[in-house]
Amino acid sequence: MEPTVNTKDANGWKNLTMIYRFALKEVDTKLNILNEEFQFFHYRNPIEHIKSRVKTKESIIDKLIRKGYEVTIENAREYIHDIAGIRIICSFTSDIYVIYELIKSQSDVKLIEVKDYIKNPKPNGYQSLHLIVEIPVFLSDRSEHVKVEIQIRTIAMDFWASLEHKIFYKFNKAIPSEITQQLKECAEDIAHLDQKMLFIKNEIEQYK
Repeated sequence: MEPTVNTKDANGWKNLTMIYRFALKEVDTKLNILNEEFQFFHYRNPIEHIKSRVKTKESIIDKLIRKGYEVTIENAREYIHDIAGIRIICSFTSDIYVIYELIKSQSDVKLIEVKDYIKNPKPNGYQSLHLIVEIPVFLSDRSEHVKVEIQIRTIAMDFWASLEHKIFYKFNKAIPSEITQQLKECAEDIAHLDQKMLFIKNEIEQYK
């Protein structure tokens, strides 16, 4: 049986995306404050840059259908945890876990889920730390707790993930197994590069 699609409540969907945009602003503000504070005390920024996005209504509907849920705003909020997404790009792998601890220590941030694809990479070689957090969004007449997906990765990991995404999804072709293997080897090379750069950083810090 095909899931039913109820998309007539246009204002409801607009309100949904608005709430998630506000949630992204809340998280973005927190991250910028933490980054500036880290700069003040440690004379460097753990965050290179931040990217964020809110899924479109069409993308949310597609994901609900793929998961087999009825298309409603309630189901979107309940079952789609990456409607609001933030990607944090760092210089070093150690910074990833520094940022993770800083986020986790925020009293109004509830950690829902952690997936560590750095310690346990995906079969294709993908590496990143994924968090699902829930944060309060304060409106004029109420407050709502909203889920946000946070991905934290190094510049090198982001470079690999971006190109892998283009190869698999943008070209929309079946990728030969030898190409898949080469991509995995590239991911392993990038992981080695990250380790090397972290080692150099730690060596330099000994001379301070």
